[in-house]
Amino acid sequence: MLRCVLLASAAVFSLPAFAQSQLPPVELDEISVSANLTPTPTKEVASAVTIITGDELQQRQIRLVSDALRSVPGVAVNRTGGPGGLTQVRLRGSEGNHTLVTIDGIEVNDPGGGSEFNFAHLLVQDIDRIEVLRGPQSSLYGSDAIGGVVNIVSKRGEGPARLAGYIEGGNRGTAAGGVTLSGSTDRVDYLFSGAGLRTDGFSSAAEARGWDEKDGYENASGFAKVGFQATDYLRFDFVGRGTSYFAEGDDEPPGGAVDFVSDLDGETFFGRAQAKLDLFDGAWQQIFGASTLSHNREFYYDTFPPSTIDGEKTKFDYRSNFFHTSGEFDHTVSFLAEREDEHVEQFGTFDEEVGQTGIAGEYKLGVWDSLFFTGSARHDFNEGFADATTYKLSAAYFFEQTGTKIRTSYGTGVKNPTLIELFGTFPGFVPNPNLEPESAEGWDVGLDQTLFDGRMSFDLTYFDQTISDLIQSQGNTVVNLPGESEIHGVELGVSVRPVDDLTMRASFTWQDAQGPEGEELIRRPEFLGSFDLDYVFYDGRANAGFSVIYNGAQYDLPYWNPLVELEDFVLVNIRAGYKITENAELYGRVENLLDEEYEEIYTYGGAGRLAIVGMRASF
Repeated sequence: MLRCVLLASAAVFSLPAFAQSQLPPVELDEISVSANLTPTPTKEVASAVTIITGDELQQRQIRLVSDALRSVPGVAVNRTGGPGGLTQVRLRGSEGNHTLVTIDGIEVNDPGGGSEFNFAHLLVQDIDRIEVLRGPQSSLYGSDAIGGVVNIVSKRGEGPARLAGYIEGGNRGTAAGGVTLSGSTDRVDYLFSGAGLRTDGFSSAAEARGWDEKDGYENASGFAKVGFQATDYLRFDFVGRGTSYFAEGDDEPPGGAVDFVSDLDGETFFGRAQAKLDLFDGAWQQIFGASTLSHNREFYYDTFPPSTIDGEKTKFDYRSNFFHTSGEFDHTVSFLAEREDEHVEQFGTFDEEVGQTGIAGEYKLGVWDSLFFTGSARHDFNEGFADATTYKLSAAYFFEQTGTKIRTSYGTGVKNPTLIELFGTFPGFVPNPNLEPESAEGWDVGLDQTLFDGRMSFDLTYFDQTISDLIQSQGNTVVNLPGESEIHGVELGVSVRPVDDLTMRASFTWQDAQGPEGEELIRRPEFLGSFDLDYVFYDGRANAGFSVIYNGAQYDLPYWNPLVELEDFVLVNIRAGYKITENAELYGRVENLLDEEYEEIYTYGGAGRLAIVGMRASF
């Protein structure tokens, strides 16, 4: 029902929010909302963090969050086939379920899906910013954050009531549309949004290996965000996001993917209610929150009967922040307490629950508005595992005169085994109830620099991380690898604006990820790179640009087969737009311009060439 309603609304309302084509100047003083327990200017953040704005997403005509992440240093993306295929994101060579994903304050990792978040179904509709925080973050976020955190923040309604939308279409039966209603009054802000996407798609089993049956995909998503400023000191926020999807796929018996039915029908819902109380002129801030999520899906196979997997999570949290300034010293002390319960049902016979209570504290010290220290620690009271204590220390020094920041951080992390790994009942899978939690420690050192009055900036980071008891597939089960897995590498991000209307961005990653015996860890390319160029012309009415994504060679471990190497590949995307009025724009793009044949996961083919034209407008 949700799918039908949202697709209908997308078709009726045709036309999306028009955003400024010209990107804002690169600024070092933007705010990070994920690096610490309180929003922090990026010049004070000692961790490696990359921020992608909603304007950038609009400029690059990106429709899936996972495609935006491909241009972030230290991030590797793997997808089984075309749109709708399982999409994993790995940070700094860690596992997919070592990446914690939060959306509007909701932790959305799927308890029934390996405790990782499948990015396949997350559209960029009305996303205001994406933050990628790299390195172990368990001292604030607990389990699932060994590699880092991807934090996504949606837009908030502002100003007079506004209706915006878009509609687009292209080859392979591809069509998409969305509509947004937003606005605010003195006390209330609101945003309601719906979006739909469908495509005939590509063969999930690689066409280069002889499979050519198209595997289609449909997605209908709805979103609502409402805020109420009850008094000058008390604010309430409510957010909900639902997605209904259907993805045709291919089966994967031992040996690799083949053109047999492996369809997926699913729904997800995330919701959060929050109250924020500011006392003593903002010196003491308290936040009370409750979140819920559900991932429900049903699989259809040629070779097995239909099966269902449902994962649910509820969470209650309380945060208290104290702010104090004394002369040249700025102090922030934060306390966090949260309770989390997970529930997984599988095939109607498997029904397991697990809970966890965590407490954490953080202290931030700023000296002379140039020197910044942060220390945090967390203790988790686990049900079914030993309790865990994690911590993180970081420091940064900002040279105002030269626009230079040097930074370093050290942190520890933990990842509990999933209920599926411990007790799952997949056909042919043997669970391992003796698994131990994974643990990690990592450090990095980096340099952030702006030059030429902000027209050029770059960030360079060296990182080193060790993961103990890494959980990995072995035949038809999962085991803790004995010993330590070593990962280290270099991340580079560059932004250049030589003239006001031209923006260039590039990223580069080198990483060496090895298991305890020196073997290459799977799905971790040694080299990753990207380049984006966007140009605005004709008095700001026209824009054009292109992107190049490089994914280096990587290894994969097929089901019950020896290690194989996947070849490197290059993806080229081009785009352009023209404002026919101040509030309406025609645009078009070609994804995978060179029609590159590639595999990110063994025997699963990547998406081929796709050409799209569309229109967006606002009223």
